[in-house]
Amino acid sequence: MRDFLRAYPAEAKLLAVLVLLVAGLSVASPEFLTLVNITSLINNNAVNLIWAVGLLVVLIAGGIDISFAVGASVVQYLVVSALIGMGGGGWAVGIALAMAFGIGLGLINAGLIHGFRIISIVVTISTFNAFFGLLMFFTSGKSIYSLPDWLSRPIYLWELQTEIGWADIRLPVAVMAVCLFATWFLIRRTTTGRQLYAFGDNPEGARRAGINIWLMQAIAFGWCGMMAGIAGLMQAHITKEVVPNALIGRELDVLAAVVLGGARLGGGRGSVLGCVLGVALVAVAQNGLNLLGVSPYAFKMVVGIIILAAISTSNIDLAAMLAPKRRDRK
Repeated sequence: MRDFLRAYPAEAKLLAVLVLLVAGLSVASPEFLTLVNITSLINNNAVNLIWAVGLLVVLIAGGIDISFAVGASVVQYLVVSALIGMGGGGWAVGIALAMAFGIGLGLINAGLIHGFRIISIVVTISTFNAFFGLLMFFTSGKSIYSLPDWLSRPIYLWELQTEIGWADIRLPVAVMAVCLFATWFLIRRTTTGRQLYAFGDNPEGARRAGINIWLMQAIAFGWCGMMAGIAGLMQAHITKEVVPNALIGRELDVLAAVVLGGARLGGGRGSVLGCVLGVALVAVAQNGLNLLGVSPYAFKMVVGIIILAAISTSNIDLAAMLAPKRRDRK
């Protein structure tokens, strides 16, 4: 236990907060721990988790990207338009197109950052506005409601009828699981992952060690773009429509969740486990407030308090607190 606390201090503290929050909500609202509500939480946050692991790779590499939600909107429109143009396509074609378009948008960010030596937050603010402006200009803000049948048809991986309704797990959850595993494998089991951590922790030292700076930026932002593209396609599958501005505004919630999970804005730190716990904490807090009838306007305040509490306790060593005290022998 102490080894886990020392290896993952931020994740351990977040897990403790999450357990306390779940315990409190389960007492305050009988509906919270029902199977219907739990599966709904998982289904509804699959897209956010896909975004989160994409953003995680960028943060590990010392960057920041706030354009991923707009990128997902652009990919949605491009993929669905292309699929309609080719007569429908299928899941393999749709996911391939989403990944390709997403990587392309991510590489635009990486190219601007590397080519003009501009900090990533400035570039992604610029591309956020540029991508969104171009999307609204070429689409005139019109939505697409006639999606290919295979994309709009719900796919249930598991379902069970309960006394209060149906509990189910849907396709986006499986896609989310694949994205989580792929990101974990990239950052924890490959040489590229170790280089991303090294580059984020000390860019100049990494450069002197022979790490290709452009390659690291391209991989990080390309991965984030790819995850944004996949998430955009999953969102279209869930809602059965493509609305150009529907995803705008969710960037900061995802960023807050990833940072809350232990990713450092300065780079060099972060884990997939932390992403899962961060997104779970934000989702559980929002869901709990809704079940308790609290105004949705209070949600941002609650999330802000949770984040502030997590940051203010970041220097507390849980492993040291749980370790048995040794008495000095005279």
